[in-house]
Amino acid sequence: MRAHKIVANTTVCITLVGVLLIGMGLRAEAREHHVAPSGKDTQEGNAASPLRTIQAAAEKAQPGDRVIVHAGIYRERIDPPRGGTSDDKRIVYQAAPGEKVVITGSEIVKGWEKVQNDTWKAVLPNGFFGDFNPYKDMIRGDWFGSKGRVHHTGAVYLNGDWRWEAAKVEDVLKPVGAQSWWYGQADEHNTTIWAQFPGVDPNEAVVEINVRRSVFYPKKPGINYITVRGFDLRNAATPWAPPTAEQIGLVGTHWSKGWIIEDNTISHSRCVGVTLGKYGDEWDNRSQSADAYNRTIQRALENGWSRENIGHHIVRNNTISYCEQSGIVGSLGAVFSRITGNTIHDIHVQRLFTGAEQAGIKIHGAIDVEVRGNHIYRSGSWGLWFDWMGQGTRISGNLLHDNVLEDLFVEVNHGPFLVDNNIFLSPRSLLDRTSQGGAYVHNLFAGTLNIGGFDGRKTPFHKAHSTEIAGLHDNPAGDDRYYNNLFVERGNLGQYDGARLPVWMDGNVFLKGAQPSKHEQAPLVQPAFDPGIRVVEQPDGVTLEIALDKAWAQQKKRPLVTTEMLGKAKIPDLSFEQPDGSPYRIDTDYFGRKRNMENPFPGPFENPGTGTLSLKVWQGKREDQETQN
Repeated sequence: MRAHKIVANTTVCITLVGVLLIGMGLRAEAREHHVAPSGKDTQEGNAASPLRTIQAAAEKAQPGDRVIVHAGIYRERIDPPRGGTSDDKRIVYQAAPGEKVVITGSEIVKGWEKVQNDTWKAVLPNGFFGDFNPYKDMIRGDWFGSKGRVHHTGAVYLNGDWRWEAAKVEDVLKPVGAQSWWYGQADEHNTTIWAQFPGVDPNEAVVEINVRRSVFYPKKPGINYITVRGFDLRNAATPWAPPTAEQIGLVGTHWSKGWIIEDNTISHSRCVGVTLGKYGDEWDNRSQSADAYNRTIQRALENGWSRENIGHHIVRNNTISYCEQSGIVGSLGAVFSRITGNTIHDIHVQRLFTGAEQAGIKIHGAIDVEVRGNHIYRSGSWGLWFDWMGQGTRISGNLLHDNVLEDLFVEVNHGPFLVDNNIFLSPRSLLDRTSQGGAYVHNLFAGTLNIGGFDGRKTPFHKAHSTEIAGLHDNPAGDDRYYNNLFVERGNLGQYDGARLPVWMDGNVFLKGAQPSKHEQAPLVQPAFDPGIRVVEQPDGVTLEIALDKAWAQQKKRPLVTTEMLGKAKIPDLSFEQPDGSPYRIDTDYFGRKRNMENPFPGPFENPGTGTLSLKVWQGKREDQETQN
């Protein structure tokens, strides 16, 4: 009898614990929640009885659960109400293996009436948009340049390709030229959209318009440990995302920790594709100055900006395109993150508006951020832009070409930051707007360099591997290191000759008129050598054709670059080291091959051969060696 009571009491205790765990949002076993176009949100959500919307699955998902989304088009914005509790107990949203899942911020519009030429018109009641109408919502904010006209967050798409927004309706009524245009106008009751559809009846095609601000973005900050994997995410009415405001992207992390965004196709964001940015407050878009941004940083510290609470995101193996501000943006919220293996192209190509936040990747506060193995091309502005607080940053093994402005822009950082094994092939390679504490190692610079000057803005530097501010300092030129790089034609390190701070240079090669600095002892200069650089884009990747000479290894012995060799960045008084504090040894090349420890070859390729070479420098998505969680 006594034994029976013990068993009964134990059962009651286990049941009570189970109830408590469920009430706390914890369960002993993870669950899968299935979503399919054939489902219903009133169903259980298992494989046999799937849900209809991803948001319904998000409402059910608890830490450790997976949301499996099956093939189809989902016209919704996912606002996850909770995240995981750790890297091992994250909430995973993923497309079912081998199935194409599209999540879009647009809706199909029918009922178009022809006006004239190839211009058609649709009139929609404002109720169609609910509480957010992108054709009333203007793009605006700090550091935004409108070019003297109005821009909206709406867009119009024909069979997946967007039209460009016209400044006035008269422009849409004209015959179609090089581009197809749209114009929108909202009154008290209706929204009218005019659009050009050359040679197409839009009522017999797929015509969509933006209706949602984002596609996957939590309204609340602090939704941690989310994975977003394998989706086609597209068509969002995103706002301008300056560093001083909440940064809302087509997909975004919203001031959180530990997201993984991987293996997605992300396209057609009115402003930004992926945001790793800050929260919003009453100072949004009211802080356009260096002093005001310093106050933004101070408020962020008061709102939990720390290694323990923010960042540590992984953004890998995505294809990001057709975003008119940036592919990836992060102000403060990207700290301690890794951005690897992404293809980012056709960013800011319409160029209808301007601003100080436009690049393939634009990060403010890249503390201990690694940007490695990305392919960035056809940006209408910069390829990579690191602005303020680039400390512990590593920019390694990236391929950049056909960008309008510099492949790399580093602005008012105090370092230490490391730029190694990159291939910079655009006409303009580097813009160093008086950053200090940089180390440029084993890169190929095929374009111009714009270096030097003085910037009087006081910008922060931090304690090692921390967001805690150690001080503010202005920005004199110098305190940079250049080791074992290749410079071609327009590269001129002589701009450092008048630098206020010391500069260290050794082992560099200067070809086809590229010029060394007086700071380098015995540089290898070959003005008659033309490497004949040519980029060949192919369906299976990118090939670089280049002529190199193995004799460069014999003509000068070069050092293996290490933390000890690089010394300390002067202003923060910190060593060049990895985020975990371990030292650097630049002992592998762009391809990951081991370097000659006694005499590494200059540039990003170790022992590449001699003469004209054809090197496959991009093979699509690079595999990241981390285990997927």
